[in-house]
Amino acid sequence: MLNPIALSIGSLQIHWYGIIIACGALLGLTIAVIEGKRFGIPQEFFFDLLLVGLPSALVAARLYYVAFEWDQYRNNPIEIIKIWHGGIAIYGALIGAVIAAIFYTRRKGYSFLRIADICAPSLLVGQLIGRWGNFMNQEAHGGPVSEDFLRHTLHLPNFIVDQMYIEGTYYHPTFLYESMWSLLGFIVLLFLRRAKFLKAGELFMGYFIWYSVGRFYVEGVRTDSLVFAGPDWLASTLKALWSPMSSFGWGAMEAGKNIRISQLLAVCIIIAAVAIIIIRRRKADSIPYYSDPIESSKPHSGGTAVSDSPEQA
Repeated sequence: MLNPIALSIGSLQIHWYGIIIACGALLGLTIAVIEGKRFGIPQEFFFDLLLVGLPSALVAARLYYVAFEWDQYRNNPIEIIKIWHGGIAIYGALIGAVIAAIFYTRRKGYSFLRIADICAPSLLVGQLIGRWGNFMNQEAHGGPVSEDFLRHTLHLPNFIVDQMYIEGTYYHPTFLYESMWSLLGFIVLLFLRRAKFLKAGELFMGYFIWYSVGRFYVEGVRTDSLVFAGPDWLASTLKALWSPMSSFGWGAMEAGKNIRISQLLAVCIIIAAVAIIIIRRRKADSIPYYSDPIESSKPHSGGTAVSDSPEQA
């Protein structure tokens, strides 16, 4: 097992988990700043957005997890603040980040969806790097697998195989599945945002669709899913949607209560995002394109930005 603690200074311990999340956030910030320059948005805007959004995302991610796992914390509430022990939910983080960003962008006079489009690829970058924090903590993994599956089916390097050996058993490296899916999604969004047909808000919706599709299937093999008892017809539907993954050697979905919250939420988000795109497309004449200039209603917040011409974009 790799040491999850990067550095100790007296009683202060700096965990790799926090370092990795910080690196993901900084790389995502850099990508957003570069794209923001195309629209004349000052880099300070994104620095402040990160300072507002990251703490909100972490707090919401923790509260989301604690709310669904309250039995673990009711008798030991001090554990709630020990986020380095793991136990955060990505959808909670998204809720917190979106709420903070809505308030911040409105205060600065920008359209939330226009800024969210710019930040969409950065969200995937943060997630593809952040998942390696789970790797260092040996958490958020999937169900048991054979060593042969990891070495010869997935062809993983030794350091990943060894880290997936936990208390005498090898496990699905679900952190890696999500990380690679996020990397592929990042590349897709980079190409998509240069498409002339792309309307404002659609890249952000595309992010939700892409991430939720991957999360739905990865969630099926995780052993730490937040779950609840729901109607059998819904459980059967979710299992039927997941069943194609068995052909990739993933076996059956992990046992537990019949409804996985992240899977259900992923399906709901995909349906909602597709519906939003379709409904907004019916009002296409009143919706700007992604490449159109981004204007602030408050000149002191950045003024009116000028984007590239269609030929340059």
